[in-house]
Amino acid sequence: MPLYESEDAIHRIGLGVLDRTLPKKEWTHAAHFAAALWLMRRRPLINLVAEMPGLIRAYNEATGVANTDTDGYHETITQASLRAARAVLDGHAADAPIHSVLAALMAGELGRSGWPLAYWSKSLLFSVEARRRWVEPDVAPLPFAPLKSPAESE
Repeated sequence: MPLYESEDAIHRIGLGVLDRTLPKKEWTHAAHFAAALWLMRRRPLINLVAEMPGLIRAYNEATGVANTDTDGYHETITQASLRAARAVLDGHAADAPIHSVLAALMAGELGRSGWPLAYWSKSLLFSVEARRRWVEPDVAPLPFAPLKSPAESE
């Protein structure tokens, strides 16, 4: 059975992050990707590279999670995940249901929450520096291209 069986379920996750009403217990690894895919497909004018950090920080704060040097928002993981989500989305037809794209994503390497450790050492990935800003991988090159802003995509 798929994690999220319908577009309505994905829509609920995406909106729940935007309006900060998604229950904290539902902010899972799959929900992170569901929100990213939904935003990419349903809110294409949002510059996710620039705006996702604020969206996640605000969501964290609304659910009682502090954004510190050891908890909450993590820039490198977020930006890597956005790149990965875009690559997976681009590998599907433009009209493919988001819940199907998410199911395919979760069935592969990206479905494991530790997937970034294939590209970053644990010490670098969980460093304060990587939490605060984008840090290039030190184990293997990330196979996903940086996201373009909506203006660059036109």
